Amino acid sequence: MKIKVINPNTTASMTAMIAASARASVAPGTHVDAVNPTSGPESIESHYDEALAAIGVLREIEAGEVEGYDGYVIACFGDPGLLAAREVARGPVVGIAEASMRTAGYLGRKFTVVTTLARTVGRTWDIAVQYGVAEACSGIRACEIPVVELERDPTAYASIRDVAQTALVSDGADVIVLGCAGMSDLCTRLQTELQVPVIDGVAAATTQVEALVRMGLRTATRGEFAAPPAKLRS
Repeated sequence: MKIKVINPNTTASMTAMIAASARASVAPGTHVDAVNPTSGPESIESHYDEALAAIGVLREIEAGEVEGYDGYVIACFGDPGLLAAREVARGPVVGIAEASMRTAGYLGRKFTVVTTLARTVGRTWDIAVQYGVAEACSGIRACEIPVVELERDPTAYASIRDVAQTALVSDGADVIVLGCAGMSDLCTRLQTELQVPVIDGVAAATTQVEALVRMGLRTATRGEFAAPPAKLRS
């Protein structure tokens, strides 16, 4: 089985970290490649960034179809280009926001998302509503650390941990969802310190794709997710 994990931003160091998380989560015999577009935003922190990134995601999906991948992960918490990707991929496509929020429902009554910047909180609520999990979401809290600073700022871990601790007390959360692929490498440490389930969306999405492929399942090709109509495209 071959899974392609797509980091929608162009930061190669983050792609390497995402690759490590994805590979650690799968069973022996499952091959994982992690890639990022060659052009687009270095991080995704706005609607504008998401729109630009979606083009790169779709190009990587189209290339993956030629390369023979069995399934795909979109490794950004906004799940940019997810629905369009499902129209063009033969195998399943899973975004890390959807996978992590749905996984949280297996582990507790309520979850809080710890995200990067406060400006992304509204978008994250929209996603929770779209996926039908808003009632289980007890809060969305920002640590106010830009995405590219997650691997540079020595205070990042402590800030994320403190926000998560506040969520457990003030929100009544049972589970913490990490709201950025750039937090993947902090998951194990946070779970050990907080003593609650902490979900890394990269691992959640990659194992979900692996499970769907093993079950012989793929996205429906009737109706909304049928292949896009043929037309002139410039």
